[in-house]
Amino acid sequence: QVQLVESGGGSVQDGGSLRLSCVASGYPYGNLCLAWFRQAAGREREGVATIRAGSGTSYYADSVKGRFTVSQDNAKNTIYLEMNNLKPEDTAMYYCAAASIFAINHCDPSLLTSRVGALRNWGQGTQVIVSS
Repeated sequence: QVQLVESGGGSVQDGGSLRLSCVASGYPYGNLCLAWFRQAAGREREGVATIRAGSGTSYYADSVKGRFTVSQDNAKNTIYLEMNNLKPEDTAMYYCAAASIFAINHCDPSLLTSRVGALRNWGQGTQVIVSS
């Protein structure tokens, strides 16, 4: 069982920046595939980005490409989501999710959509509010 704890959410103005963090524990970090999702009030959950622990190979949803960057600190078992040029439509609860690479075989963009059910471990979320 992987425990995930997100932090870093807050309120910013349109065009501002935030950096979210997600600390993973309870499982060898290097064997994880991790992802960021978000869910706005009244809307479906949306995949944002994936990152393979260790190699750092990452993928992004089209809606955030060029504005968001996912990164990691292997020594701290932590992934980050750097969000720049934030827009009001980025307002949402942001969640970190993870799965063992041995369970899912591939850490790829399909985890943000069709294979989201393979991500069995989720954090409690951190709220991001972008005001115009």
